[in-house]
Amino acid sequence: MDFLLDPNVAYLVLLSGILLGFLAIVTPGTGLLEVGAFFCLVLAGYAVYNLSINWWALLFLLLSIFPFIYAVRKPNREIYLGVSILLMVVGSVFLFAVNGWKPDVNPLVAIIASGSSAAFLWIAVRKSVQAASVPPTHDLEALVGQVGEARTEIHDGGSVYVGGELWSARSGSLIPAGSHVRVVRREGFVLVVEIQKP
Repeated sequence: MDFLLDPNVAYLVLLSGILLGFLAIVTPGTGLLEVGAFFCLVLAGYAVYNLSINWWALLFLLLSIFPFIYAVRKPNREIYLGVSILLMVVGSVFLFAVNGWKPDVNPLVAIIASGSSAAFLWIAVRKSVQAASVPPTHDLEALVGQVGEARTEIHDGGSVYVGGELWSARSGSLIPAGSHVRVVRREGFVLVVEIQKP
């Protein structure tokens, strides 16, 4: 673990943890980003514990979370995303200190890593927030009344092909596979169907 006591390595691990954490906030669900962020931040915490740091820079890092969350929850708030990225970059570059306030990270490493991280966050987070705020283009209510085909036998459960997609379905009576069906109503993502009368 001595390699983590190199400020450049510690800086890159910390920056990776922050990036993964921010991405986990924007795209939750898989758990992979969360685990990666936790692992990187634990390793960075070891370095922070053992190296000389600027406490004001650590405060900048912590403060960067709040405008980031506000920017994610309120679309079209790019200024807050920019403030969060700026706080993250300044905080991470100046965190590991030598002679008081002066950063101990190689300036070339800091410029390349911070610049690429900032650009990546700016693009990825903005696009993720834009994608999450777009209303669905598929009108599920338009499925009611459409005719499709039973791909399996349908009664308490089964599947039908309607509107170019495979859907879960159920019916009040037994419908054999291959029959033409009409959608009577929708219950969540399950279609209630009946046999299409000729």
